[in-house]
Amino acid sequence: MKINETTELDLPNTTRDRAIKRLRKRRDFYGHLVVYAVVNGFLVAIWAVTTPHGFFWPVFPLLGWGIGVVLNAWDVYRNDTFSEEQIQREIEHLGRRR
Repeated sequence: MKINETTELDLPNTTRDRAIKRLRKRRDFYGHLVVYAVVNGFLVAIWAVTTPHGFFWPVFPLLGWGIGVVLNAWDVYRNDTFSEEQIQREIEHLGRRR
């Protein structure tokens, strides 16, 4: 590679770069969701085969890991851009604090 050649890491934060980043996050989230469903489905199957009328112990990994899945979804699907109105309101708020 030539020294003057531009690499992906050298590019400014363009709309295309942001789109690629969001697509990667979305793809990773779906992978996380599939692993969550498969592993927890397997744990529920183990519970159903071994103690179907006993305490439903898979609730702990379902809820614990589920919190992580929800937070991951929030990170992937929340709007990470701000309107000009929101920016101006924050600037005014910061100006009043001085």
